[in-house]
Amino acid sequence: MKTASAAPATIDEYIAGFSPEVRKILKEIRRVVRRAAPEAEETISYRMPAFKWHGVLIYFAAFQKHIGLYPPVRGDAALEKAVSRYAGPKGNLQFPLVEPIPYALIERIVKFRAKQHGAKAAKKK
Repeated sequence: MKTASAAPATIDEYIAGFSPEVRKILKEIRRVVRRAAPEAEETISYRMPAFKWHGVLIYFAAFQKHIGLYPPVRGDAALEKAVSRYAGPKGNLQFPLVEPIPYALIERIVKFRAKQHGAKAAKKK
């Protein structure tokens, strides 16, 4: 999987460190996030790709057997139920690489988190 020990400076650098199969998945997640939250800015945080808009909307990362998505989803019962089968040990989501990646679900998560962040930012004004 990942070979470089130095932290990537960009999402492109992060993605480049993986096999072609995993790169394809990571690129699609990036595209989905951009579509769901076009105002979000790309960054690397905690050595992972992240998208920020009034705080971090989402982190994602590739591991040996899954794609991890952070932080946990809270505040929407239907969405929490939809993601429950992917729940990891610390509330993160784990999408197994041996299964189709649920891109539509990722898009729902990002749109929900953007809505939460937008509402929080509006209250601060």
